[in-house]
Amino acid sequence: MALINKYAGYTPYIYFIIITSCSFTAINKTQGLIAFPILVIVIPFLWLIIKPNRKLNFTLGITFVCLSSYLIIAHLTNILNIASYFFSTTKVSIYSWLFIFLNFIMALWIIKNSIKSSI
Repeated sequence: MALINKYAGYTPYIYFIIITSCSFTAINKTQGLIAFPILVIVIPFLWLIIKPNRKLNFTLGITFVCLSSYLIIAHLTNILNIASYFFSTTKVSIYSWLFIFLNFIMALWIIKNSIKSSI
C-alpha cells in the first residue's frame, strides 16, 4: 500500500501521456507526418515525472482545467441546443463526457500536486 501511495501522484501525468500517445497513433494512421507535432505535448509531462517543478506543474494544471472547462461548456450548450443557433452540431456520446470529466479531474489533481511541497 505504501508503494501505491508513493506513486499515486504520478497518475495525472501518466494519464495525459497515454491520452496524447493514443491520439498521436490515431492521427498518424490517417494523416501521416502531420501527427508528429502532437508528441511535443508529452514533453512537459515527462519532464514533471523526471524532475518535478511546481511552476510548470501549476501552469499545466491551470491550462488543462481551462481547456476542460471550455469542453464542458461546449457539451452543455450542445445538449441545451443553444449552439444550434450558431453552428451545426453533432450528437455527444457518453465516451466524450467521460473523457472530458477525466481530463478535468486529472488537471485538478495536477494543481493539487503543485500546491503540495512534493509529489
